[in-house]
Amino acid sequence: MNVKTLVGAVAILSFIGFNVQPGHADAGRKYSYGHGGEHGYWEEMKGHQSHAADHLRHVLKHGKEIGLTEEQIKKLKAIELDYDRVYIKAEADIHVAERELRALAENEKTELSALEAKVKESEMLEVGLRMAAFKARRDALAVLTPEQREKATAAHEKRMDEMMSGSHGATPGKVH
Repeated sequence: MNVKTLVGAVAILSFIGFNVQPGHADAGRKYSYGHGGEHGYWEEMKGHQSHAADHLRHVLKHGKEIGLTEEQIKKLKAIELDYDRVYIKAEADIHVAERELRALAENEKTELSALEAKVKESEMLEVGLRMAAFKARRDALAVLTPEQREKATAAHEKRMDEMMSGSHGATPGKVH
């Protein structure tokens, strides 16, 4: 097989396979095999990031129950706002990188090294976003006392149990 045929075959396979590979964005969603269908990968990734935001909102929502002071609430809201800023910007950057990657992949003359560089760029943006989520969660936990952490954990576990049993948002007086 000559080089031209090989390059053509790789380009066609890349383009065809691109529709099922991680990193393909379409209207804000990634598609992937092995992650629960066409929407699974993107939703899984969002799950990592949104967990940090959900944790912050949960702690703030149950501030009285947990025993937060006004100063702690102020610090937690600042952490939440900082994380939201990072999240929104990173999501936009990831979407742009994915659109650029799609454009590169559609051009059969694009060097594989350029595709690889764009894939790595997109993935590093996602790594940065996940790390920002971990940092926000740790920063939030650092604001809490050990007793407040225990109360927040207990409230979180209660919420998870309710969600798993289907009683989250249940009608008062109704037995589940």
